[in-house]
Amino acid sequence: MAECSRAKHGNPGAGVTEQSPTASPVSGKKRAQQSPQGTVCRHKYQVSALGHCFKKVTLTKPTGCHNCSNFIWNFIGFLCEVCNFMCHEKCLKTVRTVCSCMTPTLVRVPVAHCFGPAGKKRWFCGVCRKPTEGNTALRCEVCELHVHTDCAIFSCGDCRNCHVDGTEEDFVKCARPRSVDDLIRTLKLFNSHPEWWSLWGRRLTTPSVNTHPIAVLARSACASNYTAQDTTVHHHWREGNIPSTARCEVCRRSCSSSEALAGMRCEWCGITTHAACYVAVPPECSLGRLRGMFLQPACVRLCSRNFSKMHCYRISENCHNDMDNSDEVDMSCPASAKEGQAASTPDSGKQLLKVFDGDDAAKRGQFRLVSIPRITKSEEVVIFSMADSGIFLMSNPIYRHLSLEAALRAFYLPVEAQGLELQECDGQQPLHSEDILNRNGSPDNRGIFKDPEAWILKAKPQDTEVLKIYADWLKVGAAYVSIAISRKTTVESVCNEVRIQLGRQEEDPSNFNLMEVYMGSKQVQRQILMGQELVLEKLEEIRKISLRQMNQTRFYLTENRTLVVQVNLLIGGLPSLLTREEYTQLIHEHLAVKSHLVTITHFYGSQGAIVLQISCFSEAERIYMLAKDTAVGNKPLTSLVIPEIMHNKLPKDVSPLLVFVNPKSGGLKGRELLYSFRKLLNPHQVFDISNGGPLAGFHTFREVHRFRVLVCGGDGTVGWVLGVLEAIRHKLSCPEPPIGIVPLGTGNDLARILRWGPGYSGEDPHHILVSMDEADEVQMDRWTILLDAQDVSEDGKENGFLEPPKVVQMNNYFGLGIDAELSLDFHHAREEDPDKFNSRLHNKGVYLKVGLQKLSHTRNLHKDLKLQVDKQDVELPNIEGLIFLNIPSWGSGADLWGSEGDCRYGKPRIDDGMLEVVGVTGVVHMGQVQSGMRSGIRIAQGNYIRLTVTRPIPVQVDGEPWIQSPGHIIISAAGPKVRMLKKFKHKPKKQSAGVKDACSESPSSSDGGH
Repeated sequence: MAECSRAKHGNPGAGVTEQSPTASPVSGKKRAQQSPQGTVCRHKYQVSALGHCFKKVTLTKPTGCHNCSNFIWNFIGFLCEVCNFMCHEKCLKTVRTVCSCMTPTLVRVPVAHCFGPAGKKRWFCGVCRKPTEGNTALRCEVCELHVHTDCAIFSCGDCRNCHVDGTEEDFVKCARPRSVDDLIRTLKLFNSHPEWWSLWGRRLTTPSVNTHPIAVLARSACASNYTAQDTTVHHHWREGNIPSTARCEVCRRSCSSSEALAGMRCEWCGITTHAACYVAVPPECSLGRLRGMFLQPACVRLCSRNFSKMHCYRISENCHNDMDNSDEVDMSCPASAKEGQAASTPDSGKQLLKVFDGDDAAKRGQFRLVSIPRITKSEEVVIFSMADSGIFLMSNPIYRHLSLEAALRAFYLPVEAQGLELQECDGQQPLHSEDILNRNGSPDNRGIFKDPEAWILKAKPQDTEVLKIYADWLKVGAAYVSIAISRKTTVESVCNEVRIQLGRQEEDPSNFNLMEVYMGSKQVQRQILMGQELVLEKLEEIRKISLRQMNQTRFYLTENRTLVVQVNLLIGGLPSLLTREEYTQLIHEHLAVKSHLVTITHFYGSQGAIVLQISCFSEAERIYMLAKDTAVGNKPLTSLVIPEIMHNKLPKDVSPLLVFVNPKSGGLKGRELLYSFRKLLNPHQVFDISNGGPLAGFHTFREVHRFRVLVCGGDGTVGWVLGVLEAIRHKLSCPEPPIGIVPLGTGNDLARILRWGPGYSGEDPHHILVSMDEADEVQMDRWTILLDAQDVSEDGKENGFLEPPKVVQMNNYFGLGIDAELSLDFHHAREEDPDKFNSRLHNKGVYLKVGLQKLSHTRNLHKDLKLQVDKQDVELPNIEGLIFLNIPSWGSGADLWGSEGDCRYGKPRIDDGMLEVVGVTGVVHMGQVQSGMRSGIRIAQGNYIRLTVTRPIPVQVDGEPWIQSPGHIIISAAGPKVRMLKKFKHKPKKQSAGVKDACSESPSSSDGGH
């Protein structure tokens, strides 16, 4: 990327008082006489290579320092005019945070963000560093970046890299030397570029190839047993928005601030530091406390070209439709003129200008409002010239660059002012200082700008430039070489010169390409440049389109590699229980797939889903989009991009966690948990169960030999996951993964008996994951219910025909009668107005309402049922409801069986292979059970149940109700027991006050953030 240093002048910030003298003619003369450069001096403070332009300001209230996180109590601070970075004077020497205009230079591997609505909580913008408010804020669904809507396009693609591109070798393999000579040449290359070592935390001071981490990495790469380094992860630092009790990993002092964007946090392991301390942390990341359940990025492969990050991470597009045009947001929002959006009145002394950063923005009408002082007349100041020691007159040089500098700050551009100019949009005339002073051509005292006018920011033509070329195979963001280019420089000559500087001159030139990479915040775009293309013309073309785009563009020298395209799509919503040939015919008929490019690798008949492996990016994109708009049998198809887990690269001590979240459960809590787990873990191991169901997660983990499952939802969601697992367990390398629960439903009976609580109440998501890691494994029975299983008649025996029964899996309980009737009425009420059922309290209120309407029911259920337990007829008492229990919790935690001892029955357990049969006499009886005043009527206990129903009757299984027609119902054990996770019961420990104070909060905040 062609870069040069930024001009260090600008307007004072709003809300602060600048300490430099005023710009009156008299003071201007005094300052001019003291200036050794022959120009007016405004007291500015620069931090070299970081892009900041500091000015001394007087604060009107205590303000947080962005560097050390402490308050600035003496009311004298230093403010960056570009990014609003504020710090003490003593902190100027220790500033390590780069300005927003220099953020693209720190990108290690360009990865786009997945922006979505940020919610109502107050955060700080990662671009302008100011607080975000309500609907004007966005957040990345994968990392901890929060921005204003109009600041999003100025953030670059520096999100977490969560997988290996399937079209390339993995990162470390690309970087590892092929021989010892290659190793030595690489080390010498790094030694000749000191700036490259900044990302490794230390520099090689002696030419030793035995002790430096780079040498260790390279030797390991050359070894045949290269495994450990494949999964090396480096810290991914994000500034600000960290927990209030966070402490610095280096100095152990508090590093958070509620008043400013302060502190640094690794988005992999969660450690926090001060902005001035994080450079002292070794670059290798241990992934922290969650390492044992983390799906490491080097173990995930995905061919992601032609697919946005939203598609790659299977993020639902329902709540992100407004973000599809985020690059077309109206940039005239007040964020670009926050210092003076009300300054366009004649009394304010300010004037607003509309500025475009290129031809593309001018065509789209996307501009930024910039504020400059209102100039009323031409003034003259005395300038002292060092060249000839004489005095001469210059026409108001203070305002020569004011408008240009304001435009540069508005677009966060780190370029020198003399390289740019402002032009009128219509006439394309340059706007110089003389034009500003004499634009209206009148000597009166009127302002030169009557109304906000439109100007376009242009780059001046250059005959020579210095271009930065990055080495793609090194995978180090700071590793670049500088190449001088002219009007005649071609892409081929640039590649040859870079190869010489990188020690690759002996290799075939045809194996290298020059790639243009646009690191946009929403999408990273790559383009291979042609060999005879003129590089300088290419740079001018990009600058003409958008200077912002040029600032976010890099050029990489890449090696030609054999591309093996394998895009995996999971197509769901197809008819169930078909053969492979029938599924092949269906997709040919509805999706018009090309047989030579598409192969069915897996099919799940019980789920009505298939997996397509596609060897062409354009064909994969076409099928993906077409499937979303296609219906088979009036049922819409679903389409998901599925990554591949390279299970042979998983460390032996890692058992990755597969997370299913139902965002529709628990109100908005499910949505926040989904967001939090995507940040705490690899988003490829977190699945939105409302988008394609549990099958996508199980298929992704099908070859992982050992993993755990976390289900966030109600009892119905847990039953859904267990049902899918039962149907496809024979296709999994780990057929019986242990399952934990985060209760988001209304009853949450299974979560109660496994100690996960009666409901999620905002517990820290990090603590939930730690509890999952510490949980104990227990066994639980599952039962199969056969419905409508008719006896074989004489005709049926002769014909050998028996109508197949409906099969339902049961985990918690199975109810008939009044219990199921209440569930059915609640189900109908929720279907009529689902938006109202967003809280546990409201749901229980509806249950109470429908229960009161059933008080007059008579006890005659026993007349419509015949019960057999373990092939023994059981006489039913006068009851209104019959319930079969697998767990000792029913109806939101009630003990329906009771705790009283009875010599006829054993003590109920979830793994005893027995069902408890209990009766209730009506709604009043159920209410007494709920309040703990009474228990149900114990009827029987057994492992094989047979029911005969003589009339239609309401039934429910784990809270899912329907009307069952007359027939037979058989309940029996459903094969092997399932492994569940029971929360470990911690014993309270007494701690001293000093120990309590030393304990810091977990990496994530209490609302699900980090």
